[in-house]
Amino acid sequence: MSVTVKHNTEEQRFFAEVNGQEIDAELTYSLPEAKTMNFNHTFVDEEYRGMKVAERLAKTGLTYAREHGFRVMLTCAYMIAFVKRHPEYQDLL
Repeated sequence: MSVTVKHNTEEQRFFAEVNGQEIDAELTYSLPEAKTMNFNHTFVDEEYRGMKVAERLAKTGLTYAREHGFRVMLTCAYMIAFVKRHPEYQDLL
């Protein structure tokens, strides 16, 4: 199984594909102020839970924020817990 994460800037979301097909899995964000991303919602369909899809979404979103000079706000419970478990992203907060 091949999981790929893609970014749709118009819809302000990162989404997952499995074997080239989009699945019901996303990390959404808003841009409340210049150079600030608020990660506000993570969802992965039950069929794909336990396969680290949410982790891939989180890492891709946070890496994008870092590479593009964004500060990060977290109002999504999953993302709050993820960053607590991965201190390498706390400098973005």
